[in-house]
Amino acid sequence: MTITKLKQRSLLGLKDLSKEEIESILDRAAYWENHPVKVQSTVQGKFAANMFFENSTRTRFSFEVAEKRLGAEVLNFSSAVSSVQKGESIYDTVRTLESMGIDVGVIRLKPIGVLAELAEKIQVPLINAGDGNNEHPTQALLDMYTMRKQFGELKGLTVAIVGDVLHSRVARSNLWALRKFGVNVKFCSPPNMQALELDVPYVSMEEALQADVVMMLRVQLERHESGMLSSAEGYREHYGLTAERAATIASHAIIMHPAPINRNVEIDDELVEHPQSRIFTQMANGVPVRMAVIERALS
Repeated sequence: MTITKLKQRSLLGLKDLSKEEIESILDRAAYWENHPVKVQSTVQGKFAANMFFENSTRTRFSFEVAEKRLGAEVLNFSSAVSSVQKGESIYDTVRTLESMGIDVGVIRLKPIGVLAELAEKIQVPLINAGDGNNEHPTQALLDMYTMRKQFGELKGLTVAIVGDVLHSRVARSNLWALRKFGVNVKFCSPPNMQALELDVPYVSMEEALQADVVMMLRVQLERHESGMLSSAEGYREHYGLTAERAATIASHAIIMHPAPINRNVEIDDELVEHPQSRIFTQMANGVPVRMAVIERALS
């Protein structure tokens, strides 16, 4: 396989993916969502390795369900019970699985930049399941899919992304992809959680609540330096989606969150399954979206 074809089948991020390519993935996801047969033989005989060097619940299981629905043989790798604990490098681990005959690798990494280096050396398609605070392309794709189902089209929507933007790969992938579709993206963050290099307007919480989509982000304590968050109560008071604030959003607007959720911090407990919440809908949409991505990689 040529390097060009390999890169076309890999999904490392959305920043450099064309609008047309993103649209084709979303369209194919719609096909899989509405397919009456749950398990297919589309990629039967292919081996998919889920390589998670960072913890995950939704993304890992969503990929596994997607792979199995397509008929793939699935290998699940966890760094906690692997030779990584003995000092083996990420490259050697991935190269080992490639040598054993996997056909696609789904990979989540904490360090930024390692995935791009791996993609230059590994000869099977790689799918980014989250790398540091760089990108999380399949999360953004399922977010866009959720919005498109809700509103019919993306162009002209206003999306407010609220919270810990500095550490958020979800915010970055959504920003880069949504802008290709003519979406007006705004951020709302505490000053010490802003990513000013992204050149996005920061607005007040009151203005953020006027958006068509209010997307709350998880406060990523595991990535914080000491003292970034003074208290959970203080964060909720100033940047949390409280029941009182939710009462002010437009009747057509929807609430989103990539999860996992810090309940009663980013969003009040009673709002997680509010009629305007699409949080669990997002999770459901992750399966057909990832089916489309896996199929693309193995086509």
